[in-house]
Parts: sequence; C-alpha cells; structure tokens
Amino acid sequence: MSALEENHRQEILKDLSKKFQIYGEFLYAEPCKIGHINETWVVAYNQGGTNVRYVLQRINTNVFKDPDTVMHNMTIITEHIRSQLEKNGVNDITRRVLTIVPTRDGKSYYRNEKDECWRAFLYVEGARTYEAAVSPKQAYQAGKAFGTFQCLLSNLDKNQIKETIPDFHNTRKRFSTLLAAIESDHFNRAKIAENEIKFALKHENIVDVLLKALASGKLQERITHNDTKFNNVMLDDKTGEQMCVVDLDTVMPGLVLYDFGDMVRTTTSPTLEDEVDLSKVKMRMNMFEALARGYYEATNSFLTKAEKSYLAFSGKLITFTIGIRFLTDYLMGDCYFRVHRPNHNLDRCRTQFKLVESIEQQEEKMQKFVDKL
Repeated sequence: MSALEENHRQEILKDLSKKFQIYGEFLYAEPCKIGHINETWVVAYNQGGTNVRYVLQRINTNVFKDPDTVMHNMTIITEHIRSQLEKNGVNDITRRVLTIVPTRDGKSYYRNEKDECWRAFLYVEGARTYEAAVSPKQAYQAGKAFGTFQCLLSNLDKNQIKETIPDFHNTRKRFSTLLAAIESDHFNRAKIAENEIKFALKHENIVDVLLKALASGKLQERITHNDTKFNNVMLDDKTGEQMCVVDLDTVMPGLVLYDFGDMVRTTTSPTLEDEVDLSKVKMRMNMFEALARGYYEATNSFLTKAEKSYLAFSGKLITFTIGIRFLTDYLMGDCYFRVHRPNHNLDRCRTQFKLVESIEQQEEKMQKFVDKL
C-alpha cells in the first residue's frame, strides 16, 4: 500500500471513529488481525495528554445479518456482567468486561452510507490474546475465564437474549449442509477432499448425542458464549490472569458443553487450527486437566451431573463440528470463513479431524479425570 493510500485509509478511520463518543485528538489507526469474521482496527486518541486506545470494528453483516440483535445481546450481556462484578466487589472492571462506546447519538453501532455497520469498544490495556496456549497455567486461566463468564450470566433470563445465528451449534443441521455441499460439489473440490469426506461420514453416529440429551430434558439451555476459542480470552500481561472474554457476537442460549468443547479444541493442541503438519496436532492431557480444573472451579455452583458427564465427549463433538464446517465452506467456495491461502479451509478441516482422532484415543481417560473433580 502506498503512502497516499495509507493516508486516505487513516482519514476514513478517523472520520469513522468520530461517529462515536470518542473525544480528543486522533493519532493513528492500525489493523488488528484477530478472528475469521469481522474487520478490526485499533484507534488511538490523545485525551488530555494521555493516549487512549479504542477498538473499531466492522460487523460482518454477511454472517451476522441482524446487527440490531447482535448489539442488543451484547449490550444486555456486558451491562449484566458489569453489574455482577460490581455487586461482587471486583476491581478493574473495565478490564474484565468489554465496554461498548456508543455513537454520538447514543446508539450501540453506526451504519454508514455504504450500509456498513461499525461499533467501538474501549481497548483493554495491559492484557492480550494468544493464538495457542503454551502452558497448563494458560489452559487453566482459559477454563476459568469462560467458566466465570457462564457463571456471571447464569442468573440472567435467557429469554432476554436472542439467537444471532440460528442453529449455530446444531451438528445435525451442519452435517446435512455438508451432505448437500458434497452432493452439489459446485466448485469441483470433493475429489480433493475425498479422505476428509470419508472421515466425516464415518463419524455421523456422534452427531445427535447432545441434541437427543437436550430434547429428552437431560440437558438444559443456558446463556453461552458459543465461540470459546482460546484467543477469545485476554490474559494479563504481568500476572497471566484471565481478564476479559471477547468476541461476544454469538452469545445466545445454548449448551455449556458446546463452550467447553470448543475450549478443548483450541486449548489442548499445541498448534493453530490451520496447522499443515498434522504430526504436531494432538490433545495434550496435561492441558486438558488444567482446562477442566479451571472451568469446573468456576462452574461447580450450577453445573449439573449430566453436564459434567459429557465434558470429555463435548471436546470430540465440537472439534468434529468445526471440522465439518470448514469442510463445508471449502466445498462451497470459501464463502463464510476468511481464507488467506489456497485450500486454507481444507487445511483447517484436516487439523480438526486429526485432533478428533487424538481425543478419541484419550476420551476415557479424560472423562475419568473430570469425574474426580
């Protein structure tokens, strides 16, 4: 990008940020490369001689087609968590829950003349996210973070929160969509993904397990995060303590097991979710034990015996579910997840399926550990 183009982009982001209740002198904007879905920037302002940073984010309305619902949920959730933290006498609250910065006219997001939807948050200083957990301590903090998140929302009426993506974790519907993508094979990719398709079809027997348990009343819906990747937890730079859970677009009624399952998927393997060297992909038992311990310590006040009995299985199911989502998107021409190289979604799928195999080999041992907590 030329200097002229960069200056133009800075002016655009400066004008955008001024649509929000952000005051002072604009200093700069820099890209923040997180997540597969939304476009994110960090903008800095000089306010009374102090540099203050904000997060400016464009909501991907191809994925989140109803930004009103997304921001309705996010407002209720962040306000409820903030009130619970205040009630519990917790310090440093603006670093422990996202702070939505309203627009100049008091709305939760701004829609421009291009029909783009933008929102702003106060930047959480002194903390950061990590793409992969490198120690059991980090895994413990991740489990504690998402467990605490669920616990703080456990007394919020789930009827106040609306679905942002219907059937987001409905594995049966995800599987049916995969079958349709295989059948149509519009981009002629099924042959390339032949082994992955065989793996998916072989595992159809696990697809309905949690759905049937929910339908029978054995499990119950709660307000859950639904995207509990390890990189959605901010850890304190100095202490390593969990501070803030981010990426709240998919917070809605769901199963706590979906959340825990995604923690297993993204925290227990030493690799990123698009690792091409599959020999590196494995479920590390020491990381799982730390993750489960942190999660259970935060959730034992409300977690049921039935929910606890599926914790190890949930890691396998969600890893498989995400794998078939990557596979489906690959077959459909990469229309959902952002890709950065050819066959990126297929690489992601292969990584998930290799992790499923590793979990299967250790699932009994994993659940025995959980049962002793």
